[in-house]
This record gives sequence, structure tokens and C-alpha cells, in this order.
Amino acid sequence: MIIGVPKEIKQDEYRVGILPVGVEELTRAGHKVLIEAGAGLGSGISDEEYLEHGAELVPSAQQIYARAEMILKVKEPQPEEIRLLQPGQIVFAYFHFAADRQLTEAFLQSGATAVAYETLRDRHGRLPLLVPMSEVAGRMSIQEGAKYLERPQMGRGILLGGVPGVPPAEVLILGGGVVGSNAAKVAAGFGATVWILDIDLDRLRYLDDIMPANVVEIYCDRHTVLQLLPRADLVIGAVLVPGAKAPVLIRAEDLRCMKPGSVIVDVAIDQGGCVETSRPTTHSQPTFIVDEVVHYCVTNMPGAVGRTSTFALCNVTLPWALQIANLGLARAAEKLPPIASAINIFQGELTNRAVAETFGLPFNPRFESA
Repeated sequence: MIIGVPKEIKQDEYRVGILPVGVEELTRAGHKVLIEAGAGLGSGISDEEYLEHGAELVPSAQQIYARAEMILKVKEPQPEEIRLLQPGQIVFAYFHFAADRQLTEAFLQSGATAVAYETLRDRHGRLPLLVPMSEVAGRMSIQEGAKYLERPQMGRGILLGGVPGVPPAEVLILGGGVVGSNAAKVAAGFGATVWILDIDLDRLRYLDDIMPANVVEIYCDRHTVLQLLPRADLVIGAVLVPGAKAPVLIRAEDLRCMKPGSVIVDVAIDQGGCVETSRPTTHSQPTFIVDEVVHYCVTNMPGAVGRTSTFALCNVTLPWALQIANLGLARAAEKLPPIASAINIFQGELTNRAVAETFGLPFNPRFESA
């Protein structure tokens, strides 16, 4: 199979879809790997490193898309990339279709096939290709939240951990999954007072066992959210419904009960956000203010720490890319249910039920029983 790795062109995106070791593994298995010149520079990987391990360097994205049977990417294809897609071409990347109808419809029209990192489920029901970026985003959410609580960033002027004689910040985390638990660990390490909310009581019991004493686990319902919002200096939106749009847990009118200068970091923005007033932002312009509350809603948070994120991501994506390349997508989906679960669009047909229900689009259940 011919595999192409273009340079990421989403704003402020510094990750790349493959490591030199991935090139070596794929070429050793008999495949050809095309790398766009400069694709790895944002992650500190030179063209020479790829060449040394068997890649063919290609000068433009147009040539990558024209020759490759499978595209390995990080973020969803941008409009100028969608125009380069070919019918039947496989794109293995993050898509988050449920948050973007325009992207969904454009990709459907291309006739290409979308294999989404974020919906690949292993036999235990976990999302192994989402986990490392959720870990990065969860930890970054506290790092960024702490920065935007500073007064020059229009925050309250609060030091997350406080100092002797002055109380620490109070952090409210909505969701106790990978993002939420990583955020809680970092916030607790700073010395903040942390509440972590979830609707899964087994998960709350587990978190209660492993978290330090300054983290309090609470069942999430509307009344609890409204009780804690006025106290919170920093709110982390860490809600996930795999493949579907995130539920809104904080309504627009709720902001009026929050402290002026408090901060919301909506990590769920990739899936539409769990705060009604959230809208996508970039690392170049990461925040906006609504009702005196600072909103940080960057859709590719891990892209800012490209080297860490690229290595963490490619460690988990390479084995699945190898399976698709070795078996072909149809056979890989037949033999390996996780790959079937990752196919969101197949040659112009929508095969992810949650996305179809979000937009009321026709749905083909072809891969549901795989």
C-alpha cells in the first residue's frame, strides 16, 4: 500500500501523523511511505530522519493526495485538503464529525473513507487512540487555566495553589474520564481544591480510591453544577460521549452566577463543547469573554506541545495503521472489530450512527456487526 503523510495545515498544529520508526515498520512490511517535506519539523523531526528510515520525500501535499491509497494525519482534513481527496482513498485521523456538519457533508461528497481515531474501540470498550491526547489535553487544561486566571489575561488574579494564609483556587471538573482525571491530578498537585463530577458511580468510587484528599468526587446533576459554579475559579469541561455531540452542562444564563474573571476551559469543544457559550478558538487567539467569564476553547490543545503529543499519538496509531495496510481496510474491518468501529464514512456513506443521528443524515450500518 502507498501511505501518504502530509504536513498538518490546521492553524497552530505542530503534530505529524507518523514517526521515523513508523516509516521503518511500514516499509519493512513492503509498503511505500510518502512524507511531505517539512511535515515533522513542528515536532522536532527532520526530513533526513524520515529519509534514513525508508520514506520518500515529496515536495507538496497535492502529490501526496494524488499518489497515496491511505493518508495518515492528525487533525481532520481542512477545506483545501478535502478538495484533494479521491474516491476510495482512506484517511486515518481525528475527525470529530458530530461537531461539524460542514466537514461531514464535504467528506461524504468526496467519496473517500474516514477511519477516525476517536471512535476506535478495543475489546474492553476503551478508546485507545483517544486516550493519549486526552491525557495531554487534561493536563494542559490546568496549565492553561492557571495562566488565564492571571489578571493580565483578564482572569481573577488567582494563584491556583494559593500560599500560606491565602486559600487556593477552587476547580470544578465536569467529567471523570481520562481528561477529567488527568486534570484533577495536576490541579491537586498544584494544591487547588478540586471537585470532579461524573454520572458513573463506579468511576467515582475508583477516583475516590486513587485521588489525594484535596479532590472530592460528586455525582453530577443539574443542581450540583449550579451549587458549585458560583464557587469555582476554574471550570474544566471534560465530558465525552464517544462519536456524538457533547451534552451541554453549563447554559448561557449560568454564567451570571459565576465569579467575574473566572475561567472555563472547554476541552469538549472538539465534540461541540459542554458549555452553551463555547465556540472554537485557536492557540493564536485562545480566549474570549462572555459575561465576565474567560472562555478557553482551543480545538487542538495537544498541538501546542507537538513533540510530546506526536510521540504519544504515534505510539498507539502505528499498530492499527499496519493492520489496515497489511490486510486492506475491508478485510481488516472484518477481522478486527476495533477497526470496524473506527470507520465513520465509507466511500461516501455515513457508517457512524451517532453522527447520523446528530445531523439527521442517512446511515449505513455495514460495520456495526463487525
